[in-house]
Amino acid sequence: MTVSAAPQPDSEEAGSSSPARPEEKPQSQSQRWLRRDKLSPAFWTAASMISLLVCIILLAFVIGLARELFTLRDLVATRLVGGLYTNFVKMDDAHITTTVLVTDTIQVNDTIPVVFDVPLKKNTTVTLNKDTPISNTIIYLNGSPVTIDLILPKGTALNIHLDISVPISQTVPVVLDVPVQLEVPVDIPLNETELHEAFVGLRTTVEPYHFLLQNLPESWEESPFCGPLTAWLCDWFFISR
Repeated sequence: MTVSAAPQPDSEEAGSSSPARPEEKPQSQSQRWLRRDKLSPAFWTAASMISLLVCIILLAFVIGLARELFTLRDLVATRLVGGLYTNFVKMDDAHITTTVLVTDTIQVNDTIPVVFDVPLKKNTTVTLNKDTPISNTIIYLNGSPVTIDLILPKGTALNIHLDISVPISQTVPVVLDVPVQLEVPVDIPLNETELHEAFVGLRTTVEPYHFLLQNLPESWEESPFCGPLTAWLCDWFFISR
């Protein structure tokens, strides 16, 4: 009995062990499906959190940009475009004012007529250069006047008094170099030069953008988005610091 009973447990062990091996495969597949079911929600949860974080960052950036929107508007409208437009207008209305120093030498080559009278009053002595007759000369002899004709010999010295005007009329040649040093004031309006067309062209190019930006609201209170119903939202998001 002992001999026949011994192999029975072996056959039972063999029979029990042989059907257990094929049951291991469905258990491993179910574990894999369980892992995939757990991984998918975790992935979407992480993706949702990352997306939410990005949205929060973008929202904060937009709010910060909205707070500085009118600062940027003032920078572009007033300082950039407005500054260009205003300076183009001023450049067209400007004047070039200066003083030019002229230093040169002018050569004069001409004739000058000289006409004038020279008064001559003087006591002098003249000498006769030939015998000079004097007719009807009255001389006194023994107190009695006698009329005779006299002849003054050559070389006779006579003391006389001159009281005459000497006319002078002559043409005097003038040839000389005249140094010239002048300060000449200069005032040139630019709108009367060829630069006027260029300044007008630049001003016309910037002008539409200038007036477009000037018509924009200067703050959130003036914008149509901050009406009576949304004033509190604008105060909280954009105006309050």
